[in-house]
Amino acid sequence: MSRSKTKNRKPKQQDSDWRRWVVYLLAVLVIGAVAAGVVINGTNRTAQPAPAGAPQTAAGNPAASTIPPAPAATPGPATTPLSEPGTMDVAKSVMVTDELDFGGRVPSIAEALQQIERRYQPDDGQGRTFAILDAYGEPTPDGKLLHLSMHVSSEKPGVGELVFKRTGKSLWRAKINATSQIPAPKTLTVLIDNGGGRTLTLDGSANPSSILTANSVELKAPIQNVWADGTEREVTFIYSACGCPVKVMVKRVGDRTVRTKDTPVIFPDDPAAVKVITQLMRW
Repeated sequence: MSRSKTKNRKPKQQDSDWRRWVVYLLAVLVIGAVAAGVVINGTNRTAQPAPAGAPQTAAGNPAASTIPPAPAATPGPATTPLSEPGTMDVAKSVMVTDELDFGGRVPSIAEALQQIERRYQPDDGQGRTFAILDAYGEPTPDGKLLHLSMHVSSEKPGVGELVFKRTGKSLWRAKINATSQIPAPKTLTVLIDNGGGRTLTLDGSANPSSILTANSVELKAPIQNVWADGTEREVTFIYSACGCPVKVMVKRVGDRTVRTKDTPVIFPDDPAAVKVITQLMRW
């Protein structure tokens, strides 16, 4: 329609229209640049481009970093239902615990998780129905079995199952039901114990390269100001449909942090989230 009108206009009108189109295109570019910025204290600021694979801060959520979606899950093979299959709603959690015989050396928790098959049967035929948030455990007193606990979060309607590959034993199987409440989008939230009984929230709006240089939402000051070198703190990560906390013990060592325990293994089903956390904590 714009072209047909332009053909019937006089040269001065064409020149005027040309200028209007230029202004319009510049406005679009400016609006797009602002929209790509980060909302910090209510002001849009253009975010600095991050290297490939680096974490990106979620606009409008000062304590969250966006995580690339997990790879599409392949539905697992159909299995015989348990005599009393469990049921749970979306955005809920359950602890799955069992003692497993690996037929020899008792593996680490990370190694054991590789022998746990995740089976998904989503109602819509796409993606996964649950995720393991963290896992921990230890050998039984006789040293023959591994006492393994896995924290499972339900993500979408369907069926979910955990199977021990070595024996084919079903460790957990549940029908996951939809609810009227829509789960909030999964974003990474980081909370830190300040050592005095107070919890501080990491401000991710500036896309910090380290947890120590990031500001606390509550104090408006860098975390390193309240985390003394050589001291241990409890750090909590939240990245799940259920909003469940995953806690680890961490010590500050100079400008880095180190975990003081190997367990729990965190977010084994979300390697992209683990990558963001590793970069942030400088592990």
